Amino acid sequence: MLGLMAQSAAPPTGTGPGFGAGAPATVFDIAVVGAGIAGVSLAYFAADGARVLLLERESQPALHSTGRSAAMFMEAYGSPQVRALTRASRPFLERPPAGFTDVPLITPRGALTIAVAREVEALQALQATLRAEGGAAELLSTAQAIERVPVLRPAAVALALLDPLAMDLDVHALHQGFLRGARARGARLVCSAEVLRLQRAGGQWQIDTTAGRFAARLLVNAAGAWVDELAARAALAPIHIQPRRRSAFVFEAPAGLHTAAWPCVADVGESFYFKPEAGLLLGSPANADPVPPHDVLPEELDIATGIARIEAATTLQIRRPRRTWAGLRSFVSDGDLMAGFDPQADGFFWLAAQGGYGIQTSAAMGALAAAQLLGRAPPAWAGAALAHADSLAVRRAAARCRHDL
Repeated sequence: MLGLMAQSAAPPTGTGPGFGAGAPATVFDIAVVGAGIAGVSLAYFAADGARVLLLERESQPALHSTGRSAAMFMEAYGSPQVRALTRASRPFLERPPAGFTDVPLITPRGALTIAVAREVEALQALQATLRAEGGAAELLSTAQAIERVPVLRPAAVALALLDPLAMDLDVHALHQGFLRGARARGARLVCSAEVLRLQRAGGQWQIDTTAGRFAARLLVNAAGAWVDELAARAALAPIHIQPRRRSAFVFEAPAGLHTAAWPCVADVGESFYFKPEAGLLLGSPANADPVPPHDVLPEELDIATGIARIEAATTLQIRRPRRTWAGLRSFVSDGDLMAGFDPQADGFFWLAAQGGYGIQTSAAMGALAAAQLLGRAPPAWAGAALAHADSLAVRRAAARCRHDL
């Protein structure tokens, strides 16, 4: 069950859906629209000193991107901005506050990136970049890579790069920890509360939803793939978010093959990956197909493509996946995460474009965004990211909004 249960859907004013005229009984400091990992992480940090409302359109949080993520914690993954936010998140994930979770949030896994002959220079360049950022990436020969993952075909591994610090990440435990912590700090969650209209009046956002009317001084748009649609309800220009479908599947390993200690394996061109997952193997074609925001399903071609690519790089034979699914990963044009006030609307804050990095960066991004939202200093462990990424979105979201319009 969810750690933070939804409040009753009864409207706080006694009025039903459809723009009731009554004044909300409570004016919150912050209303966060969207209870995925972005929204709940910000709510967790912001609720320490502010009255926070979480509004979720679905019947439960994390139904879309967050709940379908097979995320790992990889400091070598993503843009310089993403890598800085990931590194800054490690202290929180390694040592979460007391009571945040009763299981480890991250556990050792390792990540092995492989390259065919024509990709060796790209892999060497990646290692140089990661070394310059203080990473522990180590180049491996064909034989060394196959020793770690015996099913790899020699022709698929001219060179490999091992990131020993990559970790499995318990997405459910992390999301639930943020929800529980937000509730402990006084945050309120209302599910089945689709936002119908937004209006700024008297220094507050009036928020009409299918669960009633609410009001807050500040509004956070953490609606994932639907952030542009939410902005339209406030008559604001879009940031041109682009949701992209990623499909995945789990399948059985060959009998007698011990896979539990394998690292996650991906090719440097990001055309597939596979990794151990609860006694099975999880695979993906690492696709990023542009789609409109919707309740996404896996395409048969995606799954077939992932199987073909994994079989081409390994001796694995995937007869039939046990389960298939898909999720949305949403981006703006430069691929970085976004957090900041809209330059055209008082009190409207964007928290968007997590792409495929929202889980592993959530601790630092949530803390930094909450600090910016409330005009206070971020925690020292999160603020460290500001020194490592000139493109950190919490510094330049307003400028990016203008550029992307």
